Amino acid sequence: MSMGNKKEKVLVTGGGGFLGKAIIKFLIQDEFEVFSFSRSYYPELESLGVTCIQGDLTNYTDVKRALEGIDGVFHVAALAGVWGKYEDYFQTNVIGTKNIVNACLELGIKKLVYTSSPSVILDSSESLSGANESLDYPQKYSNFYGETKAVAERYVLSSNGEKISTCALRPHLIWGPGDPHIFPRIFGKAQKKQLRIIGDGLNKVDIIFVENAAKAHLLAYKKLAHLSEVAGQAYFLGQEEEVFLWDFINEVLKRGGYKAIKKKIPFKLAYFIGFIFEVFYRALRITKEPPLTRFVCNQLGKDHYFSHQKARAHFGYCAEISTQEGLNRFFH
Repeated sequence: MSMGNKKEKVLVTGGGGFLGKAIIKFLIQDEFEVFSFSRSYYPELESLGVTCIQGDLTNYTDVKRALEGIDGVFHVAALAGVWGKYEDYFQTNVIGTKNIVNACLELGIKKLVYTSSPSVILDSSESLSGANESLDYPQKYSNFYGETKAVAERYVLSSNGEKISTCALRPHLIWGPGDPHIFPRIFGKAQKKQLRIIGDGLNKVDIIFVENAAKAHLLAYKKLAHLSEVAGQAYFLGQEEEVFLWDFINEVLKRGGYKAIKKKIPFKLAYFIGFIFEVFYRALRITKEPPLTRFVCNQLGKDHYFSHQKARAHFGYCAEISTQEGLNRFFH
């Protein structure tokens, strides 16, 4: 997007990642001047005309250097996952985010879109069906990712004001071509015959195709301004049509050449097993992810879908690419 004759300069943290790369492609199409800040070097981004800056999110000097001369920021980089040390999650997700916000404030950068997650409001084994953004943060979390992302989200939103306009987007289960997480994980577990339907298999969840998630970031950014209705707000993002999780997984498996999962395990039993694994792995300081955790149990066995009315009303979000079209593109 041009500001007069010069292009608006935007920086994407984690630009080499799955979502970051998709956001960058939309920004280039829209004629922004794009910068990427990551630990690693991504020649693919450079070939698209992106200025790649390498550095450490947890190092304030690196962050400030990367943000010099920037007009707006998409903070996408995070440490995701269901297992690991608290300190690792805290450093990347909390300290890294505080560094971004504080550097924006110091340098007079006016706009920040933060990629959050519905994990910030997920706590116990409760189902969430059609919940909206009025839902409060829980007292306790079953994993460090959700806990640290919540601290970071609160910091971003509480920083919204005269000096900077901020918002937080919470896409749920991002997938699509190039997905390094969800589909490879499903195929890996299927190969090892480690997948079981947790509960009755009728739980519904939100999912989101990567291009829909990326487009939402651009739409929110364009609406973001001091005193705009987007400023200081959080938004759930999904396909606007929840899926029966196990029907979706079985369709993915079928298209990928695997057999459908039919064996079931009661939710309470799976949850207890996940808890035992966690205790055992922590006691023995095993860094490898356990076969099952309480968080994964909740993800696979409970309803987690949300209202997307707020995103639609505030910045015109809609899931342009349907779930079936997304699957066709992935398996093309």
